[in-house]
Amino acid sequence: MGFHAVAPAPPLDALVARLWDWDMPPAAHHYERVLPVPGAALIINLHEDETRVYTDDAERRCVRAPAAVIGGPCLRSQVIDTSEQVRVMGVVFRPGGAHALTGEDHESLIARDIGLEDIFGSHARGLREQLLDTPDPLLRLGVLEHWLLAHMRMPRLAPEVLHALDRIGACPQVARIGSLVRETGLSEYRFGRLFRRQVGMGPKRYARLLRFRTVVETVHRCGTVDWSRVAADGGYGDQPHLVHEFREFAGMTPTAFMAARGPYMNHLPLD
Repeated sequence: MGFHAVAPAPPLDALVARLWDWDMPPAAHHYERVLPVPGAALIINLHEDETRVYTDDAERRCVRAPAAVIGGPCLRSQVIDTSEQVRVMGVVFRPGGAHALTGEDHESLIARDIGLEDIFGSHARGLREQLLDTPDPLLRLGVLEHWLLAHMRMPRLAPEVLHALDRIGACPQVARIGSLVRETGLSEYRFGRLFRRQVGMGPKRYARLLRFRTVVETVHRCGTVDWSRVAADGGYGDQPHLVHEFREFAGMTPTAFMAARGPYMNHLPLD
């Protein structure tokens, strides 16, 4: 039992940030808020025959999906049911990586989780069955990595999108989307459409999400935080702007985030 995460070997590492395996007793709390990340995810539940997520609002509506799903990146936080997070595997794609795997318009992955069998049919069903029959977590991760390599397909990311991802990722605090578009030689309309298709969101929102993620990574381990300084360093006009972005992406204020922190940066324990 335990948690294992590995970075895949080349060439898969260009599209996948990490693969992980979680085999742990049920958590003491019922729900967790999961923060949005810029890449899509593949989730394979080996404990139950479905996955469940909940809307991060007062209604907390349950959305049920098959045991193996691919979706995201999410544009705001979601809530998960910890009772099913007992034996689960996953893939964290780099921005655009899921497009290279599935060939799907990435915006369709944001709208809803898609069953892996709906894309890969019996190959996806066979993968889950093989994972269920593999007791060792590191061997399971090897099986998953081999499957991804075998099913990675074209098209890969367009050079214009790769250029934009590199530029925004290098310094999201000062990203200037207009000048970036001009560097690609495409019209703003064509570039925006291409970026959304392959990454799942527009370049401006992508830059905003990366700025938010940079702040979260900065403050997660801090005891006390000078929020005015964090806002300025993060490229925000002022502290209220930073608060707005926390509400938009995390569904909570920066102060509430600090109070709710747990051992895992992207997972916040709830009731």
